[in-house]
Amino acid sequence: MADKEKTYTLTNDQTGESFQLPLVEGTMGPPCIDIRTLYAKAGVFTLDPSFTATGSCKSKITYIDGEEGILMHRGYDIKDLSENSNYLEVCYLLLNGELPDKKQMEQFEYNITHHTMVHEQVHAFFRGFRRDAHPMSIMCGTVGALSSFYHDSLDIWDARQREISAHRLIAKIPTLAAMTMKYAMGQPFVYPRNDLSYAANFLHMCFSVPAEEYKVSPVMEEAMDNILILHADHEQNASTSTVRIAGSSQANPFACIASGITSLWGPAHGGANQAVLEMLEEIGSKDRIPEFIERAKDKDDPFRLMGFGHRVYKNYDPRAAVLKKNCDEVLEELGVDNEPLLEIARELERIALEDPYFVERKLFPNVDFYSGIILKAMGFPSSMFTVLFAVARTVGWISQWKEMVEESPALKIGRPRQLYTGHTERKYVPIDKR
Repeated sequence: MADKEKTYTLTNDQTGESFQLPLVEGTMGPPCIDIRTLYAKAGVFTLDPSFTATGSCKSKITYIDGEEGILMHRGYDIKDLSENSNYLEVCYLLLNGELPDKKQMEQFEYNITHHTMVHEQVHAFFRGFRRDAHPMSIMCGTVGALSSFYHDSLDIWDARQREISAHRLIAKIPTLAAMTMKYAMGQPFVYPRNDLSYAANFLHMCFSVPAEEYKVSPVMEEAMDNILILHADHEQNASTSTVRIAGSSQANPFACIASGITSLWGPAHGGANQAVLEMLEEIGSKDRIPEFIERAKDKDDPFRLMGFGHRVYKNYDPRAAVLKKNCDEVLEELGVDNEPLLEIARELERIALEDPYFVERKLFPNVDFYSGIILKAMGFPSSMFTVLFAVARTVGWISQWKEMVEESPALKIGRPRQLYTGHTERKYVPIDKR
């Protein structure tokens, strides 16, 4: 349907003047009122703090229906992808719009695998950080610094250079993430291995040491691959919008992804699974769970159960059901049922799925609840949880950036408006007369 076949009429109650604006319809979801001509026609802007009711772009990548618990990438349901695909195939899908054939997949895997090493001078760059620096601060610096090492792929108007940058980012950010973890631990960096899958290679770089052989468990590999798939993209969230805004200034892709990482660092965005672990530590033991359940039900108590319910998904988080299976398999594989925090998590999960208070309000465990438990069981420190989120989300960020550059005939820099509420014009008063 053409964008301007339908219109929406706004009427000024004071003057009676009416203005017609195009009603733009997508393939799924609610239509949008195209307000780009509103100021010219009516002399007013719209006010939408946090942009919760504003469509900032057109996109073909990800569709979410929070009421129905739907998440789709390029038309494929997330459950279908997690059960039948793997992370690199999902990366190809997000970047290119279609699933690859066998030859395309082999070439894509080769390209990513052979870009996983980082420039040796990056090792020296790490030594400038304190050992106790937060992993996300290191990631912000090192990812942004990649543009200093790879000058040959910074022209955003060259399709081939965009592709090379996308491949480099998907390949190298796991390497940087593993180096960040090793640096904090005081262990030597582990080079990537081309004979391992994307998920297995990442686990190997994180947990292997030169003194002994490390074999990646298939259960851990599958769980990590699913965590990556389930976090690959999530439409126009805070960090993705940050990447698009940065990209609208024609900044290079490494800088844009670094901006996404800084946005993800915020505890209200990427720190949810870390908050789950901190909550479990606050509860402390299973016998204190009833106390905290009652506190969660008390609207006057600031305590909240982290990892339950979701801002977008008002029914259930479709990613949680997938990851619950991996969570159960990982805990069984590692035999950590007697670990106190995991015992608390299991009991909280049981209560949330049975207690009428949680069931009626649809406060079910979400993807952050299960990913936090899995990563804790695997041995990742909680400070690394958001870093792993960044590893997974890199492909979503670069796909959104790529779409914006390729499908905007005249890329305009993002420039939100405001409702000014400060002083009107004032005269300057000399300091000795104030």
